[in-house]
Amino acid sequence: MRHTWRWFGPIDKVSVKDAAQAGAQGIVSSLHHIPDGIAWTSEEIRKRQEEVRAGGLEWELVESIPISESIKTMSGDWRSHIAAWNQSLRELARAGIFTVCYNFMPVLDWTRTDLRWATSGGARTMRFDLIDFIAFDIFILKRMGASTDYNFALVEKAEPCFKAMPDDKKAALTRNIGAGLPGQAVGYSIGELRDALSRYADIDTNKLRDNFTAFLSEVVPVAENLGMRLCAHGDDPPWPLLGLPRILSTEEDYAHMLECVDSVANGVAFCTGSLGARSDNNLPVMVKRLAPKIHFAHLRNVRRETQGTPCSFFEDEHLEGDADMVAVVAALVSEERRRKVEGRADHQIFMRPDHGQEILDDLTRGAQPGYPAIGRLKGLAELRGIERTLSHPKYGWQERGPAEA
Repeated sequence: MRHTWRWFGPIDKVSVKDAAQAGAQGIVSSLHHIPDGIAWTSEEIRKRQEEVRAGGLEWELVESIPISESIKTMSGDWRSHIAAWNQSLRELARAGIFTVCYNFMPVLDWTRTDLRWATSGGARTMRFDLIDFIAFDIFILKRMGASTDYNFALVEKAEPCFKAMPDDKKAALTRNIGAGLPGQAVGYSIGELRDALSRYADIDTNKLRDNFTAFLSEVVPVAENLGMRLCAHGDDPPWPLLGLPRILSTEEDYAHMLECVDSVANGVAFCTGSLGARSDNNLPVMVKRLAPKIHFAHLRNVRRETQGTPCSFFEDEHLEGDADMVAVVAALVSEERRRKVEGRADHQIFMRPDHGQEILDDLTRGAQPGYPAIGRLKGLAELRGIERTLSHPKYGWQERGPAEA
């Protein structure tokens, strides 16, 4: 696999040189300062490439070109926003960058109730507490009809939780849930979040899926003509939030996406953390079935703290948690071998150690939540060790079939 590292640009407190020392081979980045719906220019792309090269690596993959709410709702300036998205693809291809990750989550990107929750060992990590989230939805956001979206037992737990919640925790909960895309300084206030949710009042799962297919029908042919690979990141967490539909939470969701717009350019960003928050997602099996279309892998682990879907969970160490990371890496390595035999130029799959716990010096660095230096270094080293073992000519599994691996 191609070992990459997410970098948020000059504002990132973890530098490109840090990433190189951690063992990264390339950088994943984005132009976070450019508003949604505006095309990226060759000048801005070149500037980011030069910033990355100054640290000794290359900008190899984009995560992400944001998709505006106008596109997701197919309203307002959505046509011009799609045109700008396609123009960004053309400029990236001219600059030699051919893989773009994106997501189609309405309003909120990945959602957590605590961005620096303390583990029993003293590390800090991100956490989604289902009861805290329900308390926010019903009693802070006061979304109409919110209480009917949850079973009675959960609502009964949320009310005393809210009543006992100190003001500073209520404020932190509002900030954390309303945070924007990683790397962006903006987020939603309560009023802004209510307004954003109102745009989806008449958009259910089927309508959002139709809008997604319409978007793909516009951008995938452009990407294919440019020789690019688009990869869709799954919902995080993988279930409806705040009354909003979700359309990339299961294997069936991805299969529908790939079937609706069948192209080598239409692919998957397989995130073991996002998909792993659902106990009914069998990650190794999903990797094997989606393998030919996986262009990017986010490798991280979550530990589910409650049963069922939705649930509470936290970001665990990369080899701990509920995902069988060895089996996932084995399936990815097997797919790379298959592609190489097939003669595919894109036989190597991009991966990055996604998220990570803050440990040691991370605890005082103040980096982007979920993206510490040492926590990700540890994760990358562990994942690289698994891959190296599975690829070893004497001790690896490369002579076995994918079912055994």
